[in-house]
Amino acid sequence: MKDSSRYQYRKWIILLSVILVSVVYIIRLLFLQIIDDQWEIRAKGNALRYVCDYPPRGLIYDRNGELLVTNTISYDLMVVPRNVKLTETLIKELCHILQISEEEFMKRFDKAKAYSPYIGSIFDRQITDETHGYIEERLHRLQGFYLQPRTLRKYLTSSAAHSLGYIGEVNYYEIEKNPYYKMGDYIGKIGIEKYYEEELRGTKGCQILMVDNLNREKGSFQNGMFDTAAIVGKSLWASLDKELQEYGELLMKNKRGSIVAIEPSTGEILCIVTSPSYDPALLVGRNRGKNYAILEKDSINKPLFNRALMAQYPPGSTFKLVNALIGQEEGVINKDTRFSCTMGFAYGNRVLGCHAHASPLAMVASIQTSCNAYYCRVLKAILENRKKYKSTKEAYDAWYQKIISFGFGQKFNLDLPYELKGNIPTSAYYDRYYGENRWKATTIISIAIGQGEITVTPIQLANFVAIIANRGYYYPPHLVKAIGHKDSLNTQFYTKHYVDVKPAYFDPVIEGMEKAATAGTVRSASVPGIKIGGKTGTAQNPHGKDHSILIGYAPLDNPKIAISVIVENAGFGATWAGPITSLMIEKYLKDSVSRKELEERIINTNIY
Repeated sequence: MKDSSRYQYRKWIILLSVILVSVVYIIRLLFLQIIDDQWEIRAKGNALRYVCDYPPRGLIYDRNGELLVTNTISYDLMVVPRNVKLTETLIKELCHILQISEEEFMKRFDKAKAYSPYIGSIFDRQITDETHGYIEERLHRLQGFYLQPRTLRKYLTSSAAHSLGYIGEVNYYEIEKNPYYKMGDYIGKIGIEKYYEEELRGTKGCQILMVDNLNREKGSFQNGMFDTAAIVGKSLWASLDKELQEYGELLMKNKRGSIVAIEPSTGEILCIVTSPSYDPALLVGRNRGKNYAILEKDSINKPLFNRALMAQYPPGSTFKLVNALIGQEEGVINKDTRFSCTMGFAYGNRVLGCHAHASPLAMVASIQTSCNAYYCRVLKAILENRKKYKSTKEAYDAWYQKIISFGFGQKFNLDLPYELKGNIPTSAYYDRYYGENRWKATTIISIAIGQGEITVTPIQLANFVAIIANRGYYYPPHLVKAIGHKDSLNTQFYTKHYVDVKPAYFDPVIEGMEKAATAGTVRSASVPGIKIGGKTGTAQNPHGKDHSILIGYAPLDNPKIAISVIVENAGFGATWAGPITSLMIEKYLKDSVSRKELEERIINTNIY
């Protein structure tokens, strides 16, 4: 009896278990069939089309509200390989419309199939308006194919290509790095298109459309209940002055080099010219890849190379100004310190040459005449200052830290990618090169006048002269002043950086720069009716003619523009960089240029 009751108990347990499982299955089926319609959606997958809704990218304006970059509508022909019935008629018809061979058709189809048989991918991108019309009329015969609208960039200026940048299709590395992107999406590749990609791109949406068996759209699935809305990208207000940028590129026509102009009080970049350049419209549309290859192969002009951020030149005599400042801060010279110059500075069996001028000179006159010997003696006094430092190496390390505070030898991390940092050698470098404690001031004396191992970028020079205009501080150079709205200021570059030199020491340097413009080496950069300060430089070039350099700012009392100009293989700074600087300052401050003869000479001169 005990065994019988035990089996009876087990029977009820089994029965209850079966009933419980059945109830669970019934409830689940009711939920799936009546309440949750996701399986209904999946079941109808062959009749639904998921279309990505690409939002328009944000627009780009200049500092005066003038539109620089806008959008235009384009279409990609998409394919879902699983839904395509490959017939001879379909292949021939599409080959005829797209002007491709049957071999090319199958190559593209196989590539799409390898990517995914179920997900739409690009079969032909950025088709023409005429082709779009042909396909639209014939979509009912092209099952598995559909048109995907998207926006392309449209440039309203042919200048500022390196700054504005361009967009291109994402690569595998970019997809792996950021899952937001899918094959066929576009992304900013260079310039502010790259740096501000997240702000400009907006957020993709998705539409689910019903399609009949003839590939015709029948409207939104369930009235768009499952659609997601695209969010339009944010617009940018660049600090660029469109007219100044275009004028700078005109002056640099048929020349190699760069112009960088900064507003000293904010660090905003007014223009950033690199020459030779290219029309940004070349990298839009179906011919983008072809045009890019042509530009990339131009090894002589290197139009894709951004000289303003990446070219590294000896600063030449412009570097004398920073040594004048540090020499005062170190207490080895003052405004009235005089050094004699017998047409050069002798060290060992060599003589560093100089210009013809009066001797001895105090600081202001040394800047006015750009005396080499004066600054060799200044650097020697800094590095041999045994009242303050025990060794040349210790003195050099202190000098190095002050140089770095001016932004040399490092990146600003501005809002333009691919910036290089130039070179300010460390004492460890000289230890490795000459041997520890086997070098002294005269060993490296050429750095006193911006030669030797010293290299800088054009944007560093422009920032340096902005520091002088501000008497000792700078805001990091940047290209975008507002995001989303012209009054929504871009505050990430609002940190003020101070250099390791007291403001009072800038006064004699500024006086020397003013006299250089009125009665010295910078006369070619003077502007009628405007007081400017400037300094020429001639950068030695071991591969050819020296580079012409000039830095300056104006007006002297309330600086609005700080500028660096470099013209490669053009000789003395006053010869070509000077007149270009003068015209740029006049154009920006007066909004016009009165010296048409000078303007025409600069524009029509070829220095290649």
